[in-house]
Parts: sequence; structure tokens; C-alpha cells
Amino acid sequence: MDWKKYIHSDPDVLMGKPVVKGTRLAVDFLVGLFAAGWTEQQVLENYPSLTMEALRAVFAYVAECMRDESLFFVPA
Repeated sequence: MDWKKYIHSDPDVLMGKPVVKGTRLAVDFLVGLFAAGWTEQQVLENYPSLTMEALRAVFAYVAECMRDESLFFVPA
């Protein structure tokens, strides 16, 4: 999936956070909803401006970001 068709960053929108194009829905906000237990259906029903393709683009964007980063676990 080419997430660039759906996700962009504009310094004038949410201080440049990556958002779904045409919305003020930030990628981190949407991922946070899933982390809190929301389902795809709940997200799409509550944010009707989102499409399933845009939601997939959010996950494709996050997956690419994670591939490009090195994660180091720090013991507690």
C-alpha cells in the first residue's frame, strides 16, 4: 500500500503531526484508539470521514516507521 496517498504532514495542521489527508485525525491518535481496544468498525463509525483504505494507510505508515527505527529495550 502506498500510504503517501493518504497520510501527510503540514506544519499548519496539528503542528506538523502526520494526519490522514483531509482530516485533523493524527496517526498517533488513531493508533491510540486501537491500543485502547477500539475496533475498526468503531473507528469508522465514529469518524465517518475515514475510509478503510485510509485506515490501512495509517498502519502501513506505522509499519514503515517501525522498520526504519532501531528499538532498544531498557530494563526496568
